[in-house]
Amino acid sequence: MPSALINTDPIVSQNFFLEIDGAVVSILSSVSGLDVEVEVVSIEQAGANGKAQVIKTLGKSTKAPDIQMVRMAPADSTSDKLWGWFNDIRDKGILLSDRTNNRKNGSIVMYDSTNAEVARFNFTNGWPSKISTDQLSVESNDPVKETITLTVESLARVK
Repeated sequence: MPSALINTDPIVSQNFFLEIDGAVVSILSSVSGLDVEVEVVSIEQAGANGKAQVIKTLGKSTKAPDIQMVRMAPADSTSDKLWGWFNDIRDKGILLSDRTNNRKNGSIVMYDSTNAEVARFNFTNGWPSKISTDQLSVESNDPVKETITLTVESLARVK
């Protein structure tokens, strides 16, 4: 068996962080929606002997996902950067004339157990569109979690 087939360990991420403009905003317990996808266009045409053919090709853009991030709910939402950002958008909106207004660039960063960065996904023009709090129950000892939906215009894995 050739040794060049597998010459690195698999990525095992122990810690996930949300960075906005280079600063850590929140530690995350899970992340989903890190989908890097291109648009596919299907074209149907008549081929030899009039037989229909379907050709798939690259479209004009990449698709931007919504990223879902789960974290422990902060004890004080009034001093939390994500809640502040969400409340600014909810209360003031996003100006169509100013594309930088309340949209931010950032990263989802993954670290291994030695705190070495193992992967980074950069997004552009993101903004929190939803914050959901877990179901509450007096029968549970689990910490309260929040799921934040981050709407982005582009996503790229850069590491």
